[in-house]
Amino acid sequence: MRSLHAEWTKLRTLPSTWWLLAATVVLTAAVGAAAAASLTHDVCPSPSSCHEDTVKLALTGVWLSQATCLVLGALSMGAEYGTGTITTTLTAIPIRPRVLAAKATALAALTAAAGAVATVTTLWIARRILPTNGFEAPTLTDTATLRATAGSILILTLVTLLGLSLATLLRDTAAAITLGLALLYVVPLLADLLPSPTWQDRLQRWAPIPAALSIQATRNLDHLPIAPWPGLGVLAAYAAGLLAAGAVLFHRRDA
Repeated sequence: MRSLHAEWTKLRTLPSTWWLLAATVVLTAAVGAAAAASLTHDVCPSPSSCHEDTVKLALTGVWLSQATCLVLGALSMGAEYGTGTITTTLTAIPIRPRVLAAKATALAALTAAAGAVATVTTLWIARRILPTNGFEAPTLTDTATLRATAGSILILTLVTLLGLSLATLLRDTAAAITLGLALLYVVPLLADLLPSPTWQDRLQRWAPIPAALSIQATRNLDHLPIAPWPGLGVLAAYAAGLLAAGAVLFHRRDA
């Protein structure tokens, strides 16, 4: 508990923590609202003919706000290496796995809370916007909507842990953020540019974000490259694997 309290104190006393969490909420809600507002009769003459997944559309902002979560996770460890305060941390708490576990727990709790606010807010906004354009508002208590909402919160939380893992492995904030952004955005772009349909399908199923975002789908699930929960499991496997590798190196290397 002492290590968890220490990590919580570090996070809550850093202005960057609250700015990044606020940015996560604002970006998710703003992009989701813009996406919902873009669904008009000019784009889709009638709801019955388009079969638009309005829940997934409203949660579009998660694709952008995951970047702020990545930065939050990377900063939590990378900043300590950059300033040299990691030595002080390990002097106070010499059991390194406990330090990393405390960081991961504190980050996961904060990100999950911000993610819950962000996703509920963006769905609430979508419920106000979509009916004005003649489209059915998403039902917040529907099982598929609840899955998409919970999954979006987990995506943001896992991406934060991904940032923490990369910073622990690389011991550098900039390098961790650069590599993390490549995983989140460049790899999915490559999946769209590859000439081979086979490799496109493989990247959509194996790359962390294209696979994980399948959790947001509430319609046409049989057309997805990977099912919702297994897709989220791909991102969880990346985060867990990198965190485990980071824990091993963190334990073996000098500060």
